[in-house]
Amino acid sequence: MSAASLLRDRIEAALACRIPSALSPPPRIIREFVSSGISSVDELLHGGFPASAITEIVGAECSGRTSLALSFVAALTHAGKVCAWIDVSDALHPESAAAAGVDLQRLLWVRCGVGATTPAISHSTVVSEATSRGTATLPEKYFIPRLVKKGLHGGGFGPHPRGEVKGLSKAIAGLLGKEDSEALCPGLQMQPKSEREKPESGESSSLSIPKKMVASKKPWSRLDQALRITDLLLQNGGFAAVVLDMGDIVPAHALRVPLATWFRYRAVAAQKQTSVVLLLQHPCAKSSAALTLRLYAGNPRSEATVFTGLDFFAEVERQRFSPGPEEIDLEKMASLRKPPLTQRRVRWQNRTAWTGR
Repeated sequence: MSAASLLRDRIEAALACRIPSALSPPPRIIREFVSSGISSVDELLHGGFPASAITEIVGAECSGRTSLALSFVAALTHAGKVCAWIDVSDALHPESAAAAGVDLQRLLWVRCGVGATTPAISHSTVVSEATSRGTATLPEKYFIPRLVKKGLHGGGFGPHPRGEVKGLSKAIAGLLGKEDSEALCPGLQMQPKSEREKPESGESSSLSIPKKMVASKKPWSRLDQALRITDLLLQNGGFAAVVLDMGDIVPAHALRVPLATWFRYRAVAAQKQTSVVLLLQHPCAKSSAALTLRLYAGNPRSEATVFTGLDFFAEVERQRFSPGPEEIDLEKMASLRKPPLTQRRVRWQNRTAWTGR
């Protein structure tokens, strides 16, 4: 035994009661990876996306974020697992997802910012219907000319302009008769505000219009709804992957999400064995993300004047855990350096549905 090994054993024996294995490297934790569905990307990441962790896919529009996420979900659904896609901006096209190989029966699609609203009844529609019934008439007092009064140009004085608008609401309300007013607002005449806000069950208007699904225009309200839904799905468990599509949210709104939210997602994802994928324009999960993958758009490809797909570039911007189950070599550890950028970037292709995958 060499003198260095003998000295090391003596130091560890002296510190065994306080610091066990003081000079021995800790055993390396072997982490699992999930295939992204694209071989070149899996080769770049040495296995794929980290399992039970947060992965950020960052890039501009048309950089391949959705295509890469759909390939990842397709690989999981073909393995018999269930995934969830939280669509913040309601931008997912189900036919494109099915063309990418996603089993839609194993995908939960959550459309945020979409609610049931009833469009307001236009005044012209009610008047035209009342005219067809012959009930739209004006009171006789509106056909009687008003008395001539001397104004400022007639040598006298006229009323103040602010006083001319007084009584305007009553005059407009009197343009239609009682029957027309009831047709315009059925069941709302001479009722307190509390009763108008809470209609009784079973009452329906004769001019009711079927509900229509419309998207909210407030990005922060939709983002807040998406974060709550993501938290709920992660807490319940049962999903192999949860994709949070925030690609259409500007970075100014995405960066407003507290870091505690991403830290909570990271802890719950590790507990429930769920992979979380974020589609963003700018990274915002910080240290809670195990992998940050940046995508770039390339040139379009065509064969015999037929558009066949696009070329994309994937670059590892941040990787929390070094992949690979190899044992640590202390002699080689000192000589390890960060690989150049050319070794951390790879190109992959996306083919259109009519040319095959």
